[in-house]
Amino acid sequence: MQNYVIKIVTSEYSGKRLDFVIAKLFSDFSRSKLKNWLESGAILVNGTPLIKPSKKVYGGEEIKILIQEEKLVSSQPQNIPFDVAHESKDFLIVDKQAGMVVHPGAGNHQNTLLNALLFKFPELEKLPRAGIIHRLDKETSGLMIIARNQNSYKNLSEQISERLVKRTYQAFAVGNISRSGKIEEPVGRHPRNRQKQAVTEKGKYALTRYSVLKKYGNYTHLEVNLETGRTHQIRVHMSHIGFPLIGDALYGRKKRFAKSTNSDLREVIEKFPRQALHASNLTFKDLVSKNEVNFESSLPKDLLDLEKNLENLT
Repeated sequence: MQNYVIKIVTSEYSGKRLDFVIAKLFSDFSRSKLKNWLESGAILVNGTPLIKPSKKVYGGEEIKILIQEEKLVSSQPQNIPFDVAHESKDFLIVDKQAGMVVHPGAGNHQNTLLNALLFKFPELEKLPRAGIIHRLDKETSGLMIIARNQNSYKNLSEQISERLVKRTYQAFAVGNISRSGKIEEPVGRHPRNRQKQAVTEKGKYALTRYSVLKKYGNYTHLEVNLETGRTHQIRVHMSHIGFPLIGDALYGRKKRFAKSTNSDLREVIEKFPRQALHASNLTFKDLVSKNEVNFESSLPKDLLDLEKNLENLT
């Protein structure tokens, strides 16, 4: 059986060489594997085998890699419990707990959601990233989409890239945010700290919308919608406008407490072990019915406890 992966070249790569673009778009695969596929005629551009890697792209091209049936994921399955909120033949909705890394990387080769997915759904080894379409930070809880077959992986990846997937978060921020608004600032790698992202002119376009749900003195409960999906986007954007998330050690260290915070609430916030951020809603088009489907996740216990303390101590 033949497998394949497809990506559409976005406008940001206009004028770039095809070999450069392929390495960027298909970064899950090693350069040597991409080179082998290239030489064997298994990489197609708009349906035609790629012959000239130096040829330039202009955006909109379809790049397809034909892959003989094989494992696309080398990570080991691990019997790690995780919550499946919904299961269909095309996708899973996972409700991730805070503290779980999504994908193996530097320093995290095991005990990730990917390892857990491979154990419970072994067929996912034949999909890139075991079907993981998008990520959540380690300490962010909430909903994620996992594709279960090649068609759904392609469809859902395209919905993400075309911003057709609505991702809504619940967040608790330091500061009294007076009204709803949006943050439209480019996000990229921090110029000095490689662990961080930052608002920077060299970054990629990023848009975050937020609505005020409730105020607790000088703290604010927000509903946040991601229009783009940059790394740490909500955390970076909220910190940039002076309202970092409660518990965010990476982006909120300089402003952990709002003014006039009493000692009891200070103690609660000091002990809160993660950024107060939860992916509460996912909305996208079902692959079969083509109708919009929506999934919701309630606030986990640690955020409910934080909310109760904010209510009682402000």
